Amino acid sequence: MIKHIPNLITCSNLMSGCLGIVFAFQGKLEWSIYSIWVAMVFDFLDGFTARMLKVSSDIGKQLDSLADMVTFGLLPAIFLFHLFSDDAGYLSYLSFLVAVFSALRLAKFNVDDSQSDSFVGMPTPANALFISSLVFVFQSYPGIKSNELLMVITIVCSLWLVMPVRLLALKFSGFSFKPNVFRYLLILLSLCLIVVFGLLSFPLIILSYLVLSIINNLSLTNNIVGI
Repeated sequence: MIKHIPNLITCSNLMSGCLGIVFAFQGKLEWSIYSIWVAMVFDFLDGFTARMLKVSSDIGKQLDSLADMVTFGLLPAIFLFHLFSDDAGYLSYLSFLVAVFSALRLAKFNVDDSQSDSFVGMPTPANALFISSLVFVFQSYPGIKSNELLMVITIVCSLWLVMPVRLLALKFSGFSFKPNVFRYLLILLSLCLIVVFGLLSFPLIILSYLVLSIINNLSLTNNIVGI
């Protein structure tokens, strides 16, 4: 029974995504957001539990990606689709590019063994967090919402899923400061942004994550060149 516990948690991630899709089609976008957040907790716990119990398996890895495809790929795409106004017409169907590129992202992750301590491209949970938090931004600043802006956001959120850029993974092999300086900076900056901006902080946190990862890559390159 113990070996099935991580898979049960992964299935809870999938169930949260399915419920989020139902909420989205009912127009309850805030409940969709909560579904994504709950799923992110399950997504963290399944891997953590598998490592703790030492029951990692190839089936668990595939199941995790299938669940992520629904929760952090399809659901954000549907979420974006509902953010477009009624007069967007066929433009709103661009939102499903997020689902397509999420599938590409997850497929690449499953066959790439080099993504154990870092990611290549934006992780699908981070992308889903960015997209879902747009509701709070548009609620606070309704004047900035437009179909054109949503089209740009859709394209950016699709492309950065598969961009050939290494991004930080919050996996600590040790807790010494120097090799983890950018991870600690990201955690500290995220906490500060949450305190100052509350729910509006999440898009800023994802953008900070991207910027800090790029700076980390540049610092590693400079260190190699300097050797």
